[in-house]
Amino acid sequence: MFIAYGVVSALLSAILIGTAAVSLSGNPQYRANLRALRVPDAWQPRLALTKLAGGIGLLAGLVIVPLGAAAASGVICYFIGAVLIHLRAGDRGLVPPIVSGLLAVAALILRLASA
Repeated sequence: MFIAYGVVSALLSAILIGTAAVSLSGNPQYRANLRALRVPDAWQPRLALTKLAGGIGLLAGLVIVPLGAAAASGVICYFIGAVLIHLRAGDRGLVPPIVSGLLAVAALILRLASA
């Protein structure tokens, strides 16, 4: 189970850290996508830092079990919010946040099972 957690955690961390880096770089396409979802500009750095913290927490969870479980739980909550934001904006591009959220659920289950 630990190897599976490591693989899922590394994949999800790469997604989170990568998208956080794109967001923090001020990428105009990424900002436009968030504006289309009616996400205020002031939220964008905070959301990026939240993803960055989640990605780092998942990786740290390889060593510190409670931190991995907490990070996975936080990432699950983040992506529940992302799905709700997409629905509120009438956007049907739900696959990325749903898949990422399911990866976070898998990470939480695997982290708890391998403890």
